[in-house]
Amino acid sequence: MKILIVQDYLRSGGTERQSVFMATAFARAGHEVALLTFRPRGVLELDGEQQPFAFRSLQSFDTGLDWFAPGLLGAAAEAAPDLVLCMGRMANCYAGFIQRRLPRAVVVCTMRTGKLLPWLFVRSLKLCRHIIANSHVAKRVLTDDHGIPAHKITVIHNPVLRFTDEAAPRNHALRRYHGANPATAVLLNVAMFRPEKNQRELIELCAKLPGYLDWQLWLAGDGPARKKCERLAHDIGLGARVKFLGYASDPTQLYHAADLAVLASQSESLSNFLIEAQLHGLPAVAYDIVGVGECFAPGRSGCLIPNADQAAFVTALDRLIRQPAERQRFAQHGREHAAAHFVPERQMQAHLTLFRELTAPPKEPREEPRKLGKPPLTIG
Repeated sequence: MKILIVQDYLRSGGTERQSVFMATAFARAGHEVALLTFRPRGVLELDGEQQPFAFRSLQSFDTGLDWFAPGLLGAAAEAAPDLVLCMGRMANCYAGFIQRRLPRAVVVCTMRTGKLLPWLFVRSLKLCRHIIANSHVAKRVLTDDHGIPAHKITVIHNPVLRFTDEAAPRNHALRRYHGANPATAVLLNVAMFRPEKNQRELIELCAKLPGYLDWQLWLAGDGPARKKCERLAHDIGLGARVKFLGYASDPTQLYHAADLAVLASQSESLSNFLIEAQLHGLPAVAYDIVGVGECFAPGRSGCLIPNADQAAFVTALDRLIRQPAERQRFAQHGREHAAAHFVPERQMQAHLTLFRELTAPPKEPREEPRKLGKPPLTIG
């Protein structure tokens, strides 16, 4: 099968990392895979000698414009794919044009966001052959808010990109480096610094905790909202407790050093960060946005907080900071939940099974055998 994956830019977000992961997995499964981006390079730079798939970008130099896709339809036609998988908002906005240009190919849109959808995105959803939603709540948004038929949507959760079967030892060295002692509860958030990721509110929520509690908030990531968050932490006197760690290409060691995963984002369909955190034994405290509740088991491996209920969020943090035994119980169930629902091999197989069904030639209707009636009576 020839698979073309379309993505605007290889920034550090979860969708972009999923694009590279899937391109690699599909190619290693024996398929001919190409990854096509609008902008060149990015944080997730690729190794042309090691990657098992073809890579091409449309912009000859980086214009900084995520939506600018010169020659997209021609490049898609040249690739002659059996199936096109559109990842991210900008790629999905172009999916309808790709489907019209390549009527014999199967163009698959993806619903991986909690943001409002641009009209071009919605248009593509109606023109493409099929849609993959990464949460059941996202599927309901498509059916209830946009009138997409349910049979046109398949739910496949994101896979864990860094899967391990065993709990790793605690990273005490990293904790000491950031001034956390053994009793300090380290709250971790890994995300790009964009306004909708809402790290600002995490800082404000932590400021409401009792002053005598021993905690730190680690914010890993980079982006346009980082400087404002740094200024806020300094202005409210939390400069020593809030650590800005920058972009982490592999946050595994952060998971091994932290105690809680916290998420106040307003734009998640399914949070890769929470899924990875669960696998590494971090209980979750998160606002109930779109598919966030499908990332963990609320009440068993974390606390799902009604959106914008700051008092409930702070109460959950307070309780889990004070009760390491409860964190341990949540951690064990979180690892089991993530291993049962987000194993990469199973999620990739679900994609490939769906792709085979979508690209299979239509079955010709079987001719019904003629029914022979009774011979006519003859009167001699």
